[in-house]
Amino acid sequence: MTRQSITFSKPNDEWLKTQVESEEYSSKSELVNDLIRQARKQHAQIDWIRAKLEKSERSGFTSDTKEQILIQSKSLLNG
Repeated sequence: MTRQSITFSKPNDEWLKTQVESEEYSSKSELVNDLIRQARKQHAQIDWIRAKLEKSERSGFTSDTKEQILIQSKSLLNG
C-alpha cells in the first residue's frame, strides 16, 4: 500500500479516534480506507442512476396516461 500523510480537522480527528477506541476499526487507516470504499461505491451507484435517467430522457416523452403506462409495465413484467 502507498503511504500518505494527511491532516484532519480537530473534530474529524476526534471522531476517527472514537471509532478506533470503540474497536469498530483497528486503526485510522482502516477506517479512512473503508470510508473511501463506501464513497467509491456510492459514486458508482450515482453514476448508474444518472446513466439510466439520461437514457430515459433521450427516449422521449409519452402522451400515455399513467393508467396506460401501468398496464404496459405490468404486461412487460408478466411476459
